[in-house]
Amino acid sequence: MDRNFDVIIAGGGIVGLATAFTILKKDNNVKLLLIEKEAGVSRHQTGNNSGVIHSGIYYKPGSLKATNCRKGYNMLLNFCDENDVRYDICGKVIVATDESEIPAMMTLYERGNENGLEGLKILSEAELKELEPYVTGVKGIFVPQTGIIDYKVVSDKIYENILKLGGKVVFEERLTMIKEHEDSVEIRTNKNNYTANKLITCCGLQADKAAALNNKDLRIRIIPFRGEYYKIKKEKSHLVKNLIYPVPDPNFPFLGVHYTRKMNGEIEAGPNAVFAFKREGYKKFDIDFGDLFNSLSWRGFQKVAGKFMKTGLMEYYRSFSKPAFTRALQKLTPSITESDLEEGGAGVRAQACDIDGKLVDDFLFIENKRVLHVCNAPSPAATSCLAIGEAIAERVYGE
Repeated sequence: MDRNFDVIIAGGGIVGLATAFTILKKDNNVKLLLIEKEAGVSRHQTGNNSGVIHSGIYYKPGSLKATNCRKGYNMLLNFCDENDVRYDICGKVIVATDESEIPAMMTLYERGNENGLEGLKILSEAELKELEPYVTGVKGIFVPQTGIIDYKVVSDKIYENILKLGGKVVFEERLTMIKEHEDSVEIRTNKNNYTANKLITCCGLQADKAAALNNKDLRIRIIPFRGEYYKIKKEKSHLVKNLIYPVPDPNFPFLGVHYTRKMNGEIEAGPNAVFAFKREGYKKFDIDFGDLFNSLSWRGFQKVAGKFMKTGLMEYYRSFSKPAFTRALQKLTPSITESDLEEGGAGVRAQACDIDGKLVDDFLFIENKRVLHVCNAPSPAATSCLAIGEAIAERVYGE
């Protein structure tokens, strides 16, 4: 294989795939290579997420999250329609379980309107019951734009399109070196050397390590947080019609345990958010001492740990205590019981943390002359993938 390319993309998750697809769609004469360290696409964050098509209600107006989510939402649905990928725009409810949560709930409502969502509706207690009969709450929001999908299916379809458009994809090749020259960028993997005019890294849980290959004083680090799920037993699936979310804690960057209907009909409950001892550690006792030291030695994470100590310990408690996890769900649906839950899967989120102890709350890119690194692509990255891909393509190739 010729090892000289116009563009090389490192990372075969949904953002890397969408970026490759976008570039090739603009010009399929581009010589493009995508490298992925696993044996297939979307093996980590994309393949283990909850499968929600996000509406954009949570994100600060004007942020990259907000603008890319709204634009990417329509692009995603159009792609699915054109490629026969199933999805269901079923809507969701956000539930205030007591009066103290109503101000934060109204802030979400206002954000949603500012972000261009139409048809948002404030729900009374009785109206909540009409949509979700087993929910208990004092007030809620109905978000009609939210939907469900299988992002692994989406990824596979984007991968097929990349190959049809002439892109090259290689698996089991891990990026190990980046060297920028005046007129090219040289990379090395564990198997081969390549050169290109431009390099884009979309490495998710390894994003900071990829960026550090050509940025010595990187001021962010990826901290892994595992999200664990339970499944609702089939005979109790009537307890949840579609998607039920709590009002999120504004001081914590995750949405809280909630209910999600999957495309296969299963109902998931979760996820929690526990600090993971391994970047790709999907089980409670998975540990990589290098990853663990990398997190614990980061000054920014030390500050985060101090700030969120109480919340973090509660997340660990719920991780090991099924009764505690059940009690969290009972705030939304009191009739759910411990015996209704069976162990589900888990995913690991890549959360960028800066050196000052701030959890980066938006998409983050680091650009060099010939290299662009996607250093933070949290939810709603899957919903936004095609919009992010287009934005990246314009940055590094559009000119």
